[in-house]
Amino acid sequence: MTKLSRFLFALLALLFILHPARAEDFPLPPELEPDVEFWLSIFTRYSTSEGVLHDNRNLGVVYERIDVPPGASRRDRNRIVGQRRKAISAVLERLASGKRDNLSAEEARILGLWSDNVSNDTLRAAKGRIRFQLGLSDRFRQGLERSGRWRSFVQSEMSSRGVPIDLVALPHVESSYNPDARSHVGASGIWQFTRSTGRRFMQVDHVVDERNDPFAATSAAAELLAYNYSITGNWPMAITAYNHGLAGVRRAMRKFGDTAYVDIMRKYKGRTFGFASRNFYVAFLAAREADRNADKYFPGFRYEDPVAYSTTKLSGYLPVAKLSSATGISERRLARYNPSWQPTIWQGSKHIPKGQTVRLPSASLDASLDELLSSAGDGIWASEQLPDMFHRVARGDTLSEIAETYKTRVSTLVALNGLGSRHRIRIGQQIRLPAAGPAPAVVAAAPAPEVDAEATAVANVEVADVSELEPAVMSGDPVEAVAATSTVATQTELLSDPSDYTVAEDNTIEVHPQETLGHYADWLGIRTQRLRDLNGMAFRTPVEVGKRIRLRFDDVDRKTFESRRIAYHRQIQDAFFREHMITGVAEHTIRRGESVWLLSLRDYDVPIWLFRQYNPGLDPKRVQPGTRIRFPVFAKQS
Repeated sequence: MTKLSRFLFALLALLFILHPARAEDFPLPPELEPDVEFWLSIFTRYSTSEGVLHDNRNLGVVYERIDVPPGASRRDRNRIVGQRRKAISAVLERLASGKRDNLSAEEARILGLWSDNVSNDTLRAAKGRIRFQLGLSDRFRQGLERSGRWRSFVQSEMSSRGVPIDLVALPHVESSYNPDARSHVGASGIWQFTRSTGRRFMQVDHVVDERNDPFAATSAAAELLAYNYSITGNWPMAITAYNHGLAGVRRAMRKFGDTAYVDIMRKYKGRTFGFASRNFYVAFLAAREADRNADKYFPGFRYEDPVAYSTTKLSGYLPVAKLSSATGISERRLARYNPSWQPTIWQGSKHIPKGQTVRLPSASLDASLDELLSSAGDGIWASEQLPDMFHRVARGDTLSEIAETYKTRVSTLVALNGLGSRHRIRIGQQIRLPAAGPAPAVVAAAPAPEVDAEATAVANVEVADVSELEPAVMSGDPVEAVAATSTVATQTELLSDPSDYTVAEDNTIEVHPQETLGHYADWLGIRTQRLRDLNGMAFRTPVEVGKRIRLRFDDVDRKTFESRRIAYHRQIQDAFFREHMITGVAEHTIRRGESVWLLSLRDYDVPIWLFRQYNPGLDPKRVQPGTRIRFPVFAKQS
């Protein structure tokens, strides 16, 4: 181990002494202990060449271990797992019929996994809950070794924001500390940020995507976790919200109680609160145990040494070829240590942006980066950024989003690209932008599956994926094996938005900023006057933020209405965070005569919708002097 790494790990020990995690930070109720033990066995005992069939609600019931042949295709794996699942289901069916005598050895074994007084109804329900989980011990060990590159930085960033340093274990659940981890829904990097959440705290666009930079993403994760805790008030729910979203977690807390962890994990029936969300906190506890006692579970493992870097913040725009020439470092190595730079930079269609941090190993340089760039002369710099010529369509893109990103009109893009419909574009399609001028012919689309852009905008449904790079650790499919440590809940909400956009059982909703009666009518496909009549509202009477109004669902169902509503707010928030990045939080104590609205809009320049996200549940009309409120602090996106 180098002198630097010895110093950094000594610093980690000091941080742990100064900021130890309190036992009450991460409570483990006895009822959840079997769940933690299950995930601990997945992380430390079973490798990716084997897995277990288990009950997806009672994780203490593990039916059997199954070998996964090396190189087996997904179809072969599903066939093997499916056969055994079918056999166990048949045994449960016989036991659920009341059979308790003259049991075969297999029937007796499976019955013995349950309590002595298990009911027939319980066994019958268990038939539909048989799930396969692939082991992850080899990947977990690899992640432990990789984590040595960033552990000291992760723990110092957490500590500086008041986040327990034990959260260093969370990337084990998200990505196995793999900076190249990508999910089917677009989550990226060791912290698996989605684009919409990542944009709040980082630059995420077609030039720079800081989700892929472990350093920038770690700072963002610390901010997000601190924010989640400020809303939930406890770490189990703050961690669950990292996966499931704040709105859903707050609904569960309102229903069962802020610290009713067992009831929330066992009984909450939120529409998107599936297997991954229910298990995210207990999986973290298991990863924390394995991380804290790594020598016990992985004898002989060794942390990779952290790299000593030379860094500089660019004072102007810099072509990547000029950076390579000035430093004597190949573009391939530049890419390795600066993973946030997008293909547009490497292809030469964009310069490295002004203000961007460049990072390279000190040992590979003859002098500091500042000295090398200074000695290269002024001729390496560009006076301005290159204009955008094309945009390659990514999953989740819509034409309206693309137009907003490049400050043009949808109609302009339709005309430039000869599009037959403004609602249908393809993943991988290259969209010509105004700077490229009119095309001599219709721009050819790359061969890719067609995407209904309008539907994508309405409902950004995130599903656990099994892909070649980083599939999800906790797939909800009872048969499909899972092959890596990344967890993404099925989610239709804005993860960092605690606002409740759902329709209550009595068909009422809470009014949120920037909503009007006209919006509700459009999303319902009815006339505004019908809503006025339903709520006894006079003509031109506006809806009031924070109040509840009643809706009708004669033509549109609740789910469609909620999806359209969420898409509207996602568009507002994405547009804002393309130009603003949250860098911290300011607290303000209300004085007599102060208006919350004026403070937000005039003094802190924070839109009301975002102020409410940082102060959920606060009634601005009833704020008393002495009340402490919170405002996010911004930096301008480059």
